Amino acid sequence: MPVLIRWKDDRAEAAEDPFTAVADEDPIPRGDVIISLQRFQAEGQRLLAEGRKVGVRIEPNEAVEDLARDLPRLSVVALAFPKYQQGQGYSSARILRERFGFGGEVRAVGDVLREQARFMVRCGVDAFEPADGSSPEDWTHVVNRYRHVYQRAADDLAPAYEERQAS
Repeated sequence: MPVLIRWKDDRAEAAEDPFTAVADEDPIPRGDVIISLQRFQAEGQRLLAEGRKVGVRIEPNEAVEDLARDLPRLSVVALAFPKYQQGQGYSSARILRERFGFGGEVRAVGDVLREQARFMVRCGVDAFEPADGSSPEDWTHVVNRYRHVYQRAADDLAPAYEERQAS
C-alpha cells in the first residue's frame, strides 16, 4: 500500500488513505475507490449512487476537462505521473483548481519525487504518493526551501516583483 502524504497548513503530514486504487481488470471492492477515467465513464454513476466516495485517475494523455460536470461529486482526482519528466499533471492540477474551482483532493500518483513537491503544491496538488520513500518532513523542507516565487500559480503567492514594488 503506497504511503500518502497530505499538504495542509504549509506542511506535509502522513495520512491514512481510505481509498483503494482499483485497476480496470480488477473487481470493485467495498468502500471508497479510485478508478480510471474510462472505468468511471462506464461505472461511475452507479458507484456514486451507492453513496461511495469516488476518485478518478487521470493519465497524461487524458483531458481533465472530461470530468467537468462530475467534479462536484468526486472526492479525489488522482493525476498520474508515470515518469518524473512528464508534466501534464501540473497543467491538469491548475485547470482543476483555477478553471473548475475543484475543492476536493488533487493527488499525485506514480513516479512522484520530493524534488517535485514545490511545483506540485504551487499548482494545487494537495496529496502525494511518493515513489522515492521520502517522508512528510522531506516534503515540508522542499516546499518551504525558497521564500520567493517568480510567477503566479494556484497557491496565490505574490511574485517577487510585487513584493519589491510594495516595499
